[in-house]
Amino acid sequence: MLFLKEIRYRKFNFLLSVIGMVVAVAIVVLFFMMTTASQNETKRLTRDMGFNLRIIPVETDMNDFWISGYSDRTMPESFVAKLVDAKSFYYAHLTATLHKRIQWKNKEVVLTGISPDELETNGSKKSKMIFAVEPEKVYVGYEIANDFNIKEGDKIPVLGKEYLVERTLAETGSEDDIRIYFDLKELQTLLKMEGRINEIMALNCLCSAKGDDPLEELRIQLGEVLPNTKVIMNRTVAVARERQRKMMDNYFAVLLPIILIGCVLWVGTFSMLNVIQRKTEIGILRATGFGNWKIARLFFARALLTGFIGAILGFFLATWLGMEYGTEIFKVTARSVKPLYSLLYKSLLFAPLFAALAAFIPIVFAIKQEPAEVLKEA
Repeated sequence: MLFLKEIRYRKFNFLLSVIGMVVAVAIVVLFFMMTTASQNETKRLTRDMGFNLRIIPVETDMNDFWISGYSDRTMPESFVAKLVDAKSFYYAHLTATLHKRIQWKNKEVVLTGISPDELETNGSKKSKMIFAVEPEKVYVGYEIANDFNIKEGDKIPVLGKEYLVERTLAETGSEDDIRIYFDLKELQTLLKMEGRINEIMALNCLCSAKGDDPLEELRIQLGEVLPNTKVIMNRTVAVARERQRKMMDNYFAVLLPIILIGCVLWVGTFSMLNVIQRKTEIGILRATGFGNWKIARLFFARALLTGFIGAILGFFLATWLGMEYGTEIFKVTARSVKPLYSLLYKSLLFAPLFAALAAFIPIVFAIKQEPAEVLKEA
């Protein structure tokens, strides 16, 4: 085929075109790999900022609530199931908890029971934001462990029953340092409060709501299902989380078009160079009866082959770079940095079309030249 002969004759120019296409594909594929990894990392880091919603009984005295750190009223644990059954709420990681302040070894401590499961209103399964405590075991806050020299593996008595210390927790600088954590049902039984909780911790999905502060929407949703409760939002954490997510999304949305424009210019430049180098050859072809379509087809075939080779080599180059360096950049979600083989199929489809599009103007320039003028210059 004529375009293959031309490629063999102008190997260096073709090689430069392929390199340009490889780089273009690699940049785009690597961009999407890093975007996906960055979004996962951002979600994980902002998620680890903690729960930002607290659902409590409506009759809670808020003055007492803020002084003690929890509601002194209780509600049925079944309220969690009602929220889950409602579906499509802006609530996630629903976690039932029970709190009780007691005197323990002449110290005031807070007993906290945590449900082992974090439920989702959309039915999906997600990784836990907080630990789960096994029955008959406890996690001990930093200050309690430090004051009483409690070590992991020790046994401590709480309200007449001994519990194995599964873990002593790191210092948080908050009331959590004076907590003893239990499995929810274990603490309910210990306190003779079976089936009762005084708080549901949750994480709101701001991306499903309008604006940065969807508290009114959250309250309306909650009132429809659990009118005997109220929701409190940690606005600072919630808004910071959502603004960080939106900032990353906007950043990549702006950057991608710039990258694509740069790639078009790169590939188009090499196509134009090829046209200029073949100016005399094109004039001869036109003079010997080659029509516009036949000449255009030669250039398009070359561009499509360039795109196809660039798609394969560019994908694997980007994948290697992403796997090699992405895991070092995104340490929290390093496992999520992996080959996106769907991009290989898309590259094989769009890279040749992209190369043909980039070559379109040079091709038009080639077929518009008058043979007599070209040959006169030669």
